[in-house]
Amino acid sequence: VQLQASGGGLVQAGDSLRLSCAASGRTLSNYAMGWFRQSPGKEREFVAAITWNSGRTLYADSVKGRFTISRDNAKNTVYLQMNVLKPEDTAVYSCAASPTYYTTTSDSSLYRYWGQGTQVTVSS
Repeated sequence: VQLQASGGGLVQAGDSLRLSCAASGRTLSNYAMGWFRQSPGKEREFVAAITWNSGRTLYADSVKGRFTISRDNAKNTVYLQMNVLKPEDTAVYSCAASPTYYTTTSDSSLYRYWGQGTQVTVSS
């Protein structure tokens, strides 16, 4: 599976962005999907995950209530709607696919395929 994230940009605190992760090569419906982020000098951080049929979602505490993960298997695309953005949300956001399609996980080692990230910068 090839994954490509897009939709990042420079926004002000309080603004919204929607990231997209488009897949090619295989159908995304065989995978659970996750979003991770990494800031300079920091470890990669889990953001959100969703099962293959959108039946279950999982969020990091830092984004719960502000971010929403969703997917459209017909379009082979996963989304991350980010609202009320904060400067601490600034990072490179990457999407990833996990073959354990029936569950959500924050463990990055369980994700098999990774896409190149998209930069999100939130100014104060």
